[in-house]
Amino acid sequence: MEEGLHSSDALILRRCQILLASARGVWAPCIATTVGCHEQTVRNVIRVFERDGLDACLTRRTSRPHTLHAKVDAAAAEHLRAMLHQSPRTFGRPTSLWTLDLAAEVSFAEGITAERVSDETIRYALRRLGVRWKRAKHWITSPDPAYARKKGRATV
Repeated sequence: MEEGLHSSDALILRRCQILLASARGVWAPCIATTVGCHEQTVRNVIRVFERDGLDACLTRRTSRPHTLHAKVDAAAAEHLRAMLHQSPRTFGRPTSLWTLDLAAEVSFAEGITAERVSDETIRYALRRLGVRWKRAKHWITSPDPAYARKKGRATV
């Protein structure tokens, strides 16, 4: 651990500082303040060291979550698609263009999502449906059954 204090890798340096301070009996909140990280980070480093040893503690791991939980499932995404093919004015909004933020707001108000999600969550749900979203959308539709054929392509 003493060698880690001379490391050029900031992760190894910080973790060695945490472990040495912990060995001296310094509490996690004081270590966090000294090292410049969160208290939970200090606790996590100590826990990994006690459980797996020094090598595992000093190894850089991914910060990506182990499991991803989609906040907009497949059924909700289809409802979202149907909602976006209507005018926002149908839902009492003062605009005729959909933005991702507006879609997130209305999807929560309409019960499509259980909680208010971010615009990026809406973008990701639409991407799973094959809808690309780069700017505000205004889909022009018609009640004419042959509208898609006359237009030359199907609307998304």
